[in-house]
Amino acid sequence: MWTWFYRLASPPHFYRVAASLVPWLLWPALLLIVLGTWGGLVVAPADYQQGDGYRIIYAHVPSAYLSMMIYVTMAVAAGIGLIWRIKLAHAVAASCAPIGASFTAAALVTGMLWGKPMWGTYWQWEPRLTSELILLFLYFGYMSLRSAFNDLNQSDRASAVLALAGVVNVPIIHFSVLWWAGLHQGPSISKLDTPSIVFNMLWPLLTMILGFTLFFLGVLAMRVRGEVLEREFHSRWAQDVLRGVSLREVDR
Repeated sequence: MWTWFYRLASPPHFYRVAASLVPWLLWPALLLIVLGTWGGLVVAPADYQQGDGYRIIYAHVPSAYLSMMIYVTMAVAAGIGLIWRIKLAHAVAASCAPIGASFTAAALVTGMLWGKPMWGTYWQWEPRLTSELILLFLYFGYMSLRSAFNDLNQSDRASAVLALAGVVNVPIIHFSVLWWAGLHQGPSISKLDTPSIVFNMLWPLLTMILGFTLFFLGVLAMRVRGEVLEREFHSRWAQDVLRGVSLREVDR
């Protein structure tokens, strides 16, 4: 039953499978992002309070969502690597960090641009913004800790502990608008039973979220391939790849 999982955890097999998945992830991601952008800028009506200024949500919300989702992915992968000592899991965690940091920075920047006309300032030390900034620091801390060790195994273990400890910040970010009275608006698209966003605004946003998610998975697949190749540099299959041997031969 678990044969496929153990096979996928094999570095040479994952390297080949990931290569075939990348175009199937990135091309749909591009199409969805283009469709979502068109829907958000052209189809969606202006907000009755914010006018057209709210349209930045089509970049802000997907970035904020992915900043949290990627951290959870990184922590789960790091935990799997720490407990079961699966090298590929550590490679996934290491590859998640720079992507997650990029989306977190994008969420903060777009949030600041959105906050200026709404709050009269680019930054407020309110719960959602502060906890999101802490998330960015956690990403930076994870990457810095990884680079602090010359031994790869020590780097994997130490960074995995930090990733697992920092995951507590994710629910704080998510529920901060409900737990504390801050300036950030409450949830809009998660209340599907009583939606607070009209359909012509909602479908472009969901399309952008899906497009950004597929983009993340495609970039992750590419980064993990590079990470795996670097980790397995001295192995025979990695040397074969570097010499240009067919990927089918690598998987043998």
